[in-house]
Amino acid sequence: MKTLVTGGAGFIGATTVQALLDAGHEVLVFDNLSKGYADAIPSQVTLVRGDVGHREQIESVLRDYRPEAVLHFAASIEAGESMKVPEKYFRNNSAATLTLLEAMLAAGVGKFIFSSTAALYGEPKRIPIQEHDELRPTNAYGESKLLVERMLAWFHRIHGLRYASLRYFNASGSNGRSGERHDPESHLIPIVLQAAYGLRDSVSIFGTDYPTKDGTCIRDYIHVSDLADAHVLALEALEQRDKLIYNLGAGAGFSVREVIDSAKRVTRKAIKVLEMSRRPGDPAVLVASSECIRKELKWSPKYPGLDEIVASAWEWMQAHPQLYAEPVGARRS
Repeated sequence: MKTLVTGGAGFIGATTVQALLDAGHEVLVFDNLSKGYADAIPSQVTLVRGDVGHREQIESVLRDYRPEAVLHFAASIEAGESMKVPEKYFRNNSAATLTLLEAMLAAGVGKFIFSSTAALYGEPKRIPIQEHDELRPTNAYGESKLLVERMLAWFHRIHGLRYASLRYFNASGSNGRSGERHDPESHLIPIVLQAAYGLRDSVSIFGTDYPTKDGTCIRDYIHVSDLADAHVLALEALEQRDKLIYNLGAGAGFSVREVIDSAKRVTRKAIKVLEMSRRPGDPAVLVASSECIRKELKWSPKYPGLDEIVASAWEWMQAHPQLYAEPVGARRS
């Protein structure tokens, strides 16, 4: 299938680009490189620099390239930041995606894979979360993604758009050719590994009084390669189906302290920990059930263990020291 991947120079996007190529699909990447890196894109893939929210740019690409499907990863992703500048998230995530959908409609592109989030569920009433559970985001990031899902439902109903919305948390690890290097870095596993590598003085735990087994937040970590495989399966399933909504998770949750302990085991390094107050909008436990996609698309994580996820990220960091010579977010607690 001929595909356009927005945000394809980012962590999850670039990994999915490689998975698409491995599955025999054709790929063009559209990215403004505000958060992504051109060197993360496989050499045989063309990069077009542009902004999804710029109607003329995205229309030109769709008109010239004529993809059969769009996989959309271009978004702002920091939940904490979204509680300080929500307008950025509604502009970059909600409004820009509407622009993209309008351009797709004008160009006759009928398939859409959306990189959504389990942050749609907010503070869940039960664990694990299931797809039909109530959607009540506790941060503007989750709300910005929920608005897109609502738009997709209407575009499907009125225009016949075929779409898949994949809800997940905490993509982690590495496929061996690309890895996490956000600026600033806010994801727990790379932050902990940077501390183990000596690029940070310490790691902060935001909240130690949650109603969990060790008082710290619990999240569902999933290997980025497993996420990429799920996007490819969903794309191919849209040949026969017209609407897919799936949670993606490894099936188990791990606390902040457990992630730090895993990093200590994998790296065999000491890691200094600072205990801080809670951040607004952080639910205590977020673990999503992925039984639906397992059953319907036969998806199964190949790397479900926390240590193997952390180990792959550690191998990537050690193999690419030049990317961390001027460490992203260095010397920040």
